[in-house]
Amino acid sequence: MLEYPRIDPVAIEIGPFAVHWYGLMYAAAFLLGWWLLRVRRHRLGLTPEDIGDLAFACILGVVLGGRLGYVLFYNPGYYLGHPLEVFAVWDGGMSFHGGLLGVVASVVWFARRHGQPILAVGDFLTPVAPIGLGLGRIGNFINGELWGRPADPDLPWAMVFPHVDRVPRHPSQLYEALLEGLVLFLVVWLYARVPRRHGRVFGLFLLLYGVLRFGVEYFRAPDPHLGAVALGLSMGQWLSVPMVAVGAWLVAAPPGRHGEAAPGRD
Repeated sequence: MLEYPRIDPVAIEIGPFAVHWYGLMYAAAFLLGWWLLRVRRHRLGLTPEDIGDLAFACILGVVLGGRLGYVLFYNPGYYLGHPLEVFAVWDGGMSFHGGLLGVVASVVWFARRHGQPILAVGDFLTPVAPIGLGLGRIGNFINGELWGRPADPDLPWAMVFPHVDRVPRHPSQLYEALLEGLVLFLVVWLYARVPRRHGRVFGLFLLLYGVLRFGVEYFRAPDPHLGAVALGLSMGQWLSVPMVAVGAWLVAAPPGRHGEAAPGRD
């Protein structure tokens, strides 16, 4: 059994200026994602300037959508009474599902502006998305938030979070970093190397993330102010259900008007 290492969430502090590890994780994800998009830009014939536009739009989508999604999906009552804390992103509190909606809006904007098929842009962007998911979960772990459900004390990696209680728990943040980050990245990246009908790469991402997130929620403690939402399922599980449905449809649907395969290989 392990004990949470009590990592200081502030990485650098100079007077009133503080840089949090949580923010650094997102910054690292954006930089690595931007670099990989530049490597892959030939797949859509984009210029480096186009990649800059897409990356900036996605950053806005992730931050604004992720934060608003958390506020609306997970704790609207609290933020209604504390509106200024909506902007305290450095303290944690980002919803993947809200961030996904924000990125979808960014993709639609970019595709229309640059005359590209929406699903083709989505497929182009999707392989780098798990990088942000994995690093974001590491940020959750550093913050000591989103801890797991009680675990068998004999489980070698069961962890006690002293700021919560003395109960051995699953380090669910690390489960998610591994599954939603590393594993999902490898599967989607390899799948995207072969030309596919537009929408299938994005669909596979939605399908796999939804399944992985639904499963890992059984090891992650639900938000205490929410608990089980309905039928014994958490909010994260309910928000993942439509992702699985849409993802399965995109993967299995026959080619339509925009069903051309993306050219080239990485």
